[in-house]
Amino acid sequence: MRSCTACGLHSTRTNSVPGSGSSKAEIFIIGEGPGFNEDQQGLPFVGRSGKLLDELLTSIPMTREEVFITNVVKCRPPDNRDPLPDEVAACRTYLEHQMELLDPKVVVTLGRVSMLRFHPKGKISQDHGKILEWGGRILFPLYHPAAGLRNPTIKRELQKDVLKLPEALRQANRVSPKKATAK
Repeated sequence: MRSCTACGLHSTRTNSVPGSGSSKAEIFIIGEGPGFNEDQQGLPFVGRSGKLLDELLTSIPMTREEVFITNVVKCRPPDNRDPLPDEVAACRTYLEHQMELLDPKVVVTLGRVSMLRFHPKGKISQDHGKILEWGGRILFPLYHPAAGLRNPTIKRELQKDVLKLPEALRQANRVSPKKATAK
């Protein structure tokens, strides 16, 4: 990923941001794209949104060391704009390979762009906090923490929705008991 030139985002990156977390993570968290701080450090969710994500995880209780966190694109889009479809497509192989290697039980999508990658007909305003099935896994869409920082109502929804994540994991164990015992 660090030498990828598959889309135009490579020309403005400081660092690619492959992801971080546990190689044994049952929960795979996918944001939209790296921001300024992430581009500088090469790590996902290290800015204000990351602090809120850490708080949300603590409430269930969980830490970022117990999950794996990445984005649908691995390089920062200019001015923190949404990743373009061709940029998402260029990183698709990387994301699929990460999921194949980690084989998570629950895929948590943060924001509309990430959710649409797995649930193309979904609407984040309607599907946030729902426990959905996708490809033998549980898909759990949430609002993006950045939206929660901008809007107190969304932040309250995020805080409420994340409390359902342990149930999503329990449901994943029922959907795919083989995965539950394989780790």
